[in-house]
This record gives sequence, C-alpha cells and structure tokens, in this order.
Amino acid sequence: MKFTLSWLKEHLETEATLDEIVEALTDLGLEVEEVADPAATLGAFRIAKIAEAVKHPDADKLNLCRVETLPDGPGGKVEEVQVVCGAPNARTGLVGVFAPVGTHVPGTGVDLKPGVIRGQASNGMMCSERELELSEDHDGIIELPSDAPLGMRYIDYAGLNDPMIYIKITPNRPDALGVRGVARDLAARGLGTLKALDVTPVAGTFASPVTVTIDPALKDKGCPYFAGRVIRGVKNGPSPKWLQQRLKAIGLRPISALVDVTNFFTFAYNRPLHVFDVAKVQGGALRIHPAAGGEEILALDGKTYALKPGMMAISDASGVESIAGIMGGEHSGCTEETVDVFLESAYWDPITIATTGRALKINSDARYRFERGVDPEFTLPGLELATRMILDLCGGEASEVVSDGAVPDTTRDYRFDAARCSSLVGMDIPEAQQRTILESLGFRLNGDRATPPSWRPDVLGDADLVEEVARVVSLTKLEGKPMARPQSGVPVPILTPLQKRERLMRRTLAALGYHECVTYSFIDAASAALFGGGEDALKLENPISSEMTHMRPDLLPGLLQAAARNQARGFMDIALFELGPVFHGGEPGEQEIHATGLLIGANGPRDPHHARRNVDLFDAKADAEAVLAAIGAPAKTQSDRNVASWFHPGRAGRLTLGKNALATFGEVHPRVLKAYGIKGAAVAFTLSVAAAPMPKKATATRPALVLNDLQAVERDFAFVLDTSVEALAVVNAAQGADKALIETVRVFDEFSGDKAVSQMGEGKKSLAITVRLQPQGKTLTEEDIEAVSAKIVDKVSKATGGTLRG
Repeated sequence: MKFTLSWLKEHLETEATLDEIVEALTDLGLEVEEVADPAATLGAFRIAKIAEAVKHPDADKLNLCRVETLPDGPGGKVEEVQVVCGAPNARTGLVGVFAPVGTHVPGTGVDLKPGVIRGQASNGMMCSERELELSEDHDGIIELPSDAPLGMRYIDYAGLNDPMIYIKITPNRPDALGVRGVARDLAARGLGTLKALDVTPVAGTFASPVTVTIDPALKDKGCPYFAGRVIRGVKNGPSPKWLQQRLKAIGLRPISALVDVTNFFTFAYNRPLHVFDVAKVQGGALRIHPAAGGEEILALDGKTYALKPGMMAISDASGVESIAGIMGGEHSGCTEETVDVFLESAYWDPITIATTGRALKINSDARYRFERGVDPEFTLPGLELATRMILDLCGGEASEVVSDGAVPDTTRDYRFDAARCSSLVGMDIPEAQQRTILESLGFRLNGDRATPPSWRPDVLGDADLVEEVARVVSLTKLEGKPMARPQSGVPVPILTPLQKRERLMRRTLAALGYHECVTYSFIDAASAALFGGGEDALKLENPISSEMTHMRPDLLPGLLQAAARNQARGFMDIALFELGPVFHGGEPGEQEIHATGLLIGANGPRDPHHARRNVDLFDAKADAEAVLAAIGAPAKTQSDRNVASWFHPGRAGRLTLGKNALATFGEVHPRVLKAYGIKGAAVAFTLSVAAAPMPKKATATRPALVLNDLQAVERDFAFVLDTSVEALAVVNAAQGADKALIETVRVFDEFSGDKAVSQMGEGKKSLAITVRLQPQGKTLTEEDIEAVSAKIVDKVSKATGGTLRG
C-alpha cells in the first residue's frame, strides 16, 4: 500500500512530522517498508538564472554560463558561479534548475565536484529533467517562467516535495488498503483528527439506460450487491496535474481522467470501481452471472482469458465484458472518444474472487482488495463520491442509481470487558481511554457490548477488542514484570529424573566424539516399513511433503539420511547421534525416548603408527556401555542376539537386564545401507532412555572407590565345543557359576580350522576363557578354587555340551 504525505493529510488533520508518522505506522502494525522523500534526493536543487551565456573559446558546442544563485533561499545573498553547459537551449536570461558543487545527481549517480572543462572552470550544473529523474527528456536544461523565485527549492516550486510512504499490510487488515483507513489509525493514536467525509448523494436527472441484474445463484454468495449509474456527456481527456502526480508517486501510470478516478478511489478509500463505455454495452443491460465455461474475454492487460464454470462474469447481450471483481474487458473500456459511461460499484465475495484470480493467474489491485474484503456498506457511498469527482473533472450529468441485491449485514457484537486488557496483554489502561480508542476506530459501544465497523472483518471476538486497544496505545509501553514466585528462597529443581538422564546421555555421547543431529519425526512410507513401521496408525492425515508421511519407528532412518548427505560431500568418517521420540502406535502412550548412535568409516585419522582401523560392532558396544555406565545402569548385564531386522543377524546383539532390553548394538544390515546409499559398513547402537533402572542413591558426586585387600585369583579354562556354539553362551554360563565370587569372564583364545579338525574332530573348535575370582571376607583356599572351577566346568558343559579340553 503506497500513498503520499499530502494524500494522507487530505483525510487527517495533523501537525505531525514525517518521522513521527512513519514511526507511529510501524508501531500500529502497519509496517513501513520504504519512505521516498524527495527532499532527501532533490532538496539541494534550486532555481537559478543564467545572467550571461557566451560560447566556450575552445569548444563549439559548449557555453560558458555565469549563473546567479541564492544558496540561502529567496531574499538571500546573490552569488555568481561559472558553469560550463552543453545544453542547446542554454542562453542569457534563462531561469532553470541549478545543482551546486557537492550535490548528488540521481539521474547520473554523480557527485558534483569543481572541475575544469577545456581549460575553463565549472562549478555546478544546470539540470535537465532526466538528471532529476523526472522524465527521460535530456535534450535541454529545464526552462522555468522568468518570474520563478530565484533561490527557491525546485521541489517546492514544482510541487514535488511530497514524500511517498510504502507500508506492508497483513491479510487481516483490508481497511488499511485505503488512505482513509490509514488516517483513521493515526487519528486513534492521537496524531491528528480524522476529517469528516461528505457523502452527499448526487441527484439523478434521468433514468439509467443501462439496467443491472444479478443471477439468483450469486445473490447469496458471490455478488450480494451491485450498483451503478450512467453519466452522459463526459469529456474523457487527461486527468488534472494533481491527480497524475498522485498516481505517479505511488507507481501508477495515468491513463485518462475516467480511469484515473477509479484508480484514485481504489487507493484512497479501498473501493475498486469500474467504468463501461455505454456505447459499447449491447442490449442496454448488464448481467452478473456464473460462467458456463469456455467464455473468452480480452482483458485490459491485453491478454485473453477463458473462463471456467462458476467463475463470476459481467456480460451484456453480446457476451462477457468483465471478469467480475478482478479486471474489465478491453472491448467495453473507455477511450478519448467515450461520451457516456456506466460507473459500477459492487461487493464481491472474497473467497470467490480469490479462487478465480488464482485460477486465471491475474494479479490486479481490484482482486487484491476484494479477496481480502472491502467495506460492503461503502459500496453506494463510494459510487456517489466517484460520481461527484467525474462530474467535476469530466463534466456531464448523472442518471439515477440502478442496483440489484442488498448490502450484506455484517453486524455483530462482542462483550467489552476493560479488565481483559490487563489479563491478556498485561497493560493497565483506564476503561474510559479504551472506550475512546475503540470509538475512534469506528466501533459502536452500547454498555458492555461492542459492535465492530463494517470495514473490519478481522474482528471476530472480544480478544480482538483488546488487541485493538493495545496496539493503539502501543505495545512498546508494555513493561516486563517478573511473574510471582510460588515460594520464596532458592527454586526447587524442575527437571524430572528422565530429563536429567537425557541431558547426561547427550553430554556423554558428545564427549565420546559424536555430533548431535536433530531430524524430523516424520519419514517416508518406505523407510517406515524398513524399520518395522508404516502402519496406518502412524500415517499422517496432512503430511507436509510426500517424504514425511509417517511417524518414525526408530531414529536410525534420520541418521542414515544425514550420513548419506555427508558422504555425498566427501565426509567418509562419521559419528552421529540423536536423542528423541520414536513411535510404535497412534496413541499417546505408544512412544518412547531413544538415544541412537551411528558410526561409519574409520575410528580416527591416519597416523604413522597404523592405529587407524574401520569401526566395528565392538566400538558400538563399548560406546553403548559407556553411556549406560554414565547414567548409573548396573555394570553386570547379559547379552543375547535377539535384535531387530535392520541389524546384521550375525554381527549384532543386545545388552539386557533380565527381560529388560537396555541397548541394541551391531552392524546395520547391508540391505538397509543399500536402500540409503551408504558406502561401506556402518555400526550403530540404540538405548531406551527409560529402560535402565534408576540408581538407588542419586547423588551429585561419584560413589566412593571400593578397594578389596584380598588378592584376586584368575583361572583359565579351554573347552572343546561344536563350531556352532557361540562364545557368548560360554561366557554367560561361566558367569552364572558363582555370581558372588566371579568378577569377570573374558574370551582370550579360539582354536579352529583344519588343525582343530585334525586334533578334535570334524565340526569342533576350542574356546579358552579366563575367569577372575575376587574373594570377599577371606582368602580363597585351593579347595575353594577347585570347587568354583568344577561349577564352571559343569555349567558350561550343561549349557553348551562342551567338554574340558585335556
């Protein structure tokens, strides 16, 4: 929305400065995007006189001009400067526009400096219109009447000192798409008084030869009201200078008086209008109807549009003459030969206009306003005001008004409670001031009921009343106040144990060298199915894209996508983790928090000691155990191979505590890596944040170091087993032989292959373990050690079918 300062002052009686108005507009919610102030760019250009002009001694096309200037303005001291000028019309006695040294010339982008041209000093410039960006004319310098006041700023003399203000209007404020609406807001703020609008109806002197009818299908929704009148005997020439300057200032091109009047009302009152050449209206009647489909119209933008069924059209006996509420037709448009016109003013349904405009891809000032909502009650007053202006500018006489339909009733009221201003926005504003503000904005107050004006379709509740008061008073006056504390003293901790655990897990993983990722909780259907999800209960009804249709059943899909993007950019060694929710169903309780880590590539950079190696499942297991240890999970856990399908079946496992799964670790299945385009092997681990039991004693410090003064004993065992027996089964069996004495069990050797077959037989292998016994209370005797050893052999034999190797 663009307007000039003088245009604004036609509606607002104010002494406020431009800066005060601009600041107030932004504070009111009408954000100022740009201010084009001619005084800032053209203020240095003043009226001067060429006292003498003679030919340049060394150039045939140049003149030496002795210019009389008054740098302090009219009545000041006259100064003379020499200017070398090449304009063909430079002559003695000419009064023109002078730019002194130091002036920035906008048309050329040059800052004037003292110069020497062909041996002659030149201090300043006599300017053409192009150099002031007034037009493209540069055939000669500007010539002014001889009585033009010397020393006066040219912008003041020519009436160009009218700043243009460009404000950004949000969709909920269609009333601010007219200069009068902007003035109303400023008046409510206290920057002036809104001038009264005289809407004296123009008496018709004859019956309108053009009638109007609205199709019954559109009266309820589409076009509730349509009015117009014929003005005959008009002279459609150029519009007056003041109107042309106003339209040019906001970026519109003056066309003719009739068209310029309609554009003027669009911006002045947010009231789009249209004029038809009566001589081109066939049948003497205009019909507003839904298009049947296939009708074509050559619009005023020079393009032909084909209407679809249901689009609103204005037609005469020969066919469609206008796309209703959006753009008129070229055929019935006004020209210089136009004598009789039909001026129409209508109210159109915003949704219908928006639908048609988008379908036809037409952007017009009329569509922009109608689809946001104009004032329905101003339909007829706008017609009367426009009629008066046309009669004043173009002459002629007006017919009686013809109309069809009725202005829609937008009356509604809401409860006005002055105390809500304090509870909603925290501002204590006296009730009398609140009432004054609302009344200045056009609201009608009756006791505790407030009725919004017809030009405010955005006010839909009592909270909107509070918003109006608060923005007019200014939200910058809102003081920050601390909320009342429920209790005195140091606040109690508010994080739950699980939230503290999440924070600790994040810190631990970061300390281990992982980079945290935050990915969407939505993934595509194929990824969801790959990770055990994809059911309808987890499908989104309104996904934001085709790649985010399901809630994620696991965190790995997001991490794998991030890893693939990193590999595509040359980063091959990757350590990522994420902590977030995963979903197993559509109900609130069917989700849990997981922490997942992903390792790809090598464990470190290349070095001369050849310590670099590819990561493996034991790296994932070690990191998972480190996180469990950090959150205080029991140190002794069991292991099994009951892993999800997206892990490698032979290179993955679980850490459990009874039936409670604490973590899953291992290599990611090659099928999954192929689906995501991952190069090389990848290992991962997943921990359930809530799975590990909470420590029995929650303290901020580490527990005391427990040292045993009794010497530990280690014994080695070698078992002959079937090659299908897993080492884990041996370790678990040995660990359970005596939980009180056995501290650790580790595998330290495996003997298999052809030599094992020759010594132990086909399908056999040897597995050696070392068992560390830590006595409690007394030193172990040889008998005690032998007894525990026998239990270990017995347990392993029963669990695996193995025998002690001789």
